[in-house]
Amino acid sequence: MRLIAVDGPSGSGKSTFAAALAADLGAALVPTDHFATWDDPVSWWPRLVSGVLAPLWRGEPGRYRRVDWSTGRPRPGDWITVDVPEILVLEGVSAARRSIAPRLAEAVWVEVPDARTRLERAVARDGEDSRPHLVRWQAFERGWFAVDGAKDRADRVVTPG
Repeated sequence: MRLIAVDGPSGSGKSTFAAALAADLGAALVPTDHFATWDDPVSWWPRLVSGVLAPLWRGEPGRYRRVDWSTGRPRPGDWITVDVPEILVLEGVSAARRSIAPRLAEAVWVEVPDARTRLERAVARDGEDSRPHLVRWQAFERGWFAVDGAKDRADRVVTPG
């Protein structure tokens, strides 16, 4: 299985880019929004590895319980089964983290350079009630990216217009 990670700051267009990439490649797509919550932006990773990536690497289907964001507040959602794909696109903040880098066929960094624009795009997507959460989230991700260095390891950088 080839693994492609699409990473970058919130509000940059990662989901749109990753969906188009997955469709073009006939790949499976797993968004990290299916795991993350406002209070747990990145430490859910072991659940992704044990439930999805490790089984897929063994040639077995993966399975996880997604986070449901439909009410604007994260809550347990449906169980998702991921059949073994030829290509898996993993999309979201921290998808190209340092710990997975050696297993990636490609790391794509998607970023709208202006932080204010990213915030407004994310608020437009998630609703005005999400603004305080997104402000905290974006502060967190700036620190995460500074330490993790995913952008520096990216094979490709995309700046949506």
